[in-house]
Amino acid sequence: MAALRALLLPVRRALRPRPGCPARRPFASGAGFEYIISEKTGKGGSVGLIRLNRPKSLNALCDGLITELNQALDAFEVDPAVGAIVLTGGEKAFAAGADIKEMQSRTFQDCYSGTFLGHWDRLARVRKPIVAAVNGFALGGGCELAMMCDIIYAGEKAQFAQPEILLGTIPGAGGTQRLTRAVGKSLAMEMVLTGDRISAQDAKQAGLVSRIFPVETLVEEAVRCAEKIASNSKIITAMAKESVNAAFEMTLTEGNKLEKKLFYSTFATADRKEGMTAFVEKRKANFKDQ
Repeated sequence: MAALRALLLPVRRALRPRPGCPARRPFASGAGFEYIISEKTGKGGSVGLIRLNRPKSLNALCDGLITELNQALDAFEVDPAVGAIVLTGGEKAFAAGADIKEMQSRTFQDCYSGTFLGHWDRLARVRKPIVAAVNGFALGGGCELAMMCDIIYAGEKAQFAQPEILLGTIPGAGGTQRLTRAVGKSLAMEMVLTGDRISAQDAKQAGLVSRIFPVETLVEEAVRCAEKIASNSKIITAMAKESVNAAFEMTLTEGNKLEKKLFYSTFATADRKEGMTAFVEKRKANFKDQ
């Protein structure tokens, strides 16, 4: 028992109840946020960079933070200069889970009637590609948030887990669903039922993470990836993202049909014509997002 308590202690410390979000101060559009840092970076401001910024609580995902994240995502979604988005946290934690103190006193009626966590999936519905740059803890809701992104880059010390079982509950923002699709039934079941964490290296081997970088260069590499994505046609990129995501929702036959329709649709765009013409003429394509 002593050995078991020692094993669980780090997870419990990372997920112990924390003070909820302080009262939010009103702010004018463009004046900034309290729980995130949002800015444009990359060539020509082509990359939207969002940094979760509650370091004292290991970026615990309170309602105010998710609300601000959604506002930043909405702004980047409609910004014609932005072609891709990077979501990151701090070096110690991407996000160590949902804010437990905010949830502690909720009842079934509160959750069901108020569609609790219903606004968390905005990230998964953004049409522009999103790269998660995960350093440190990505636990519970933090792991779920990362999995809503399209690409996950991890720092070499990153750790992933769905430890809700240790709190007497289960994942509620896609953890049992997206994790299973990413790593397969056996590992997903082990992580969900034990609450155990896996390293960045294990996450890459399982298919949850695509690449691993040193902690200090992770965000830079994620921005570089996003910048490369943003240099392509935004309308074609959106079609490609839609087609890949469909693979998790449809049968192979249905998915292939959708892919073919989207492929045909690219022939109605000026960017498809420009891309193929540039290839034949052996020059770089000049996409106009049309």
